[in-house]
Amino acid sequence: MPEPTSQKIPVTVLTGYLGAGKTTLLNRILSENHGKKYAVIVNEFGEIGIDNDLIIGADEEIFEMNNGCVCCTVRGDLVRILEGLMRRKGRFDAIIVETTGLADPAPVAQTFFVDEDVQKNARLDAVVTVADAKWLSDRLKDAPEAKNQIAFADVIVLNKTDLVSKPELTEVEGRIRAINPYAKLHSTERCQVALSDVLERGAFDLDRILEIEPEFLEAGDDHDDHDHDHGHHHDHHDHDHGLKHYHDEDMQSLSLRTSKPLDAAKFMPWLQDLIATEGQKILRSKGILAFNGDDDRYVFQGVHMMLEGDHQRKWKEGEPRESRLVFIGRELPEQTIRDGFENCITS
Repeated sequence: MPEPTSQKIPVTVLTGYLGAGKTTLLNRILSENHGKKYAVIVNEFGEIGIDNDLIIGADEEIFEMNNGCVCCTVRGDLVRILEGLMRRKGRFDAIIVETTGLADPAPVAQTFFVDEDVQKNARLDAVVTVADAKWLSDRLKDAPEAKNQIAFADVIVLNKTDLVSKPELTEVEGRIRAINPYAKLHSTERCQVALSDVLERGAFDLDRILEIEPEFLEAGDDHDDHDHDHGHHHDHHDHDHGLKHYHDEDMQSLSLRTSKPLDAAKFMPWLQDLIATEGQKILRSKGILAFNGDDDRYVFQGVHMMLEGDHQRKWKEGEPRESRLVFIGRELPEQTIRDGFENCITS
């Protein structure tokens, strides 16, 4: 069966605090000879410093670049700009949406769950956060948005690493892992990261959640096999990554797993109820589920209150039929979630 999402244009949401290096990355996308056609949507054209020499002709909002990419500004509705881009000749390989430095990426990500026209033609590919190695620790103390951007990310580009010492770098990486142990982390200078590491990752593609994130939910498995069967799984503070002393007061990540099948009749209402009541606190959720009497893997993921999920493919011969879930959020009611999950496991 062909994968329907492959026809859709992948969209990367690029976020990061002011001065972290998003502009450097965007200028590379708009000027390098990478042979792809990218459309970059920026919030305010002037403020992000796109080099005017790169621009050839411009209609009012959409600017052609010398390397065939396109840059456009959102002065209003993101959906309108996206629909405009999709109508253009010579569709794009990918679209990049830059959020302002102070913004929470959630509303941008939610556009791809909500608007039907956008959903038909585009798919959310990954949320990429650019962080500044030197200033991130300070920002995490004083700016809740900075913490949201780290918690929300599928890929984190930790930039300006040349400005910090080795111990400082280790510390800032530890802070990041305490907030979000599941993102891919790249340490860079001047955003020298391969574009393939940030674009077209497929992190939101339900069919590829595990394929591209081999670490997804694997940390620490070898330490707690003894309680596997009870569906318990310690969260990342117990994992032996040399980061035990990192703890983030108001952001948690919680991973759950069980090798016993789940009761779909209990699990689905439980998950929906959890998202409805605690969704504001849950930034990201995703999981792969094995239901009782069901030969297919069920995969879901969510942003706050919005969930999408579907049966994806048959469990392969010899593949462990395990259910694994992750929640990342603020002040998660951890025990309630664990108890609710336990209750959905078939005895």
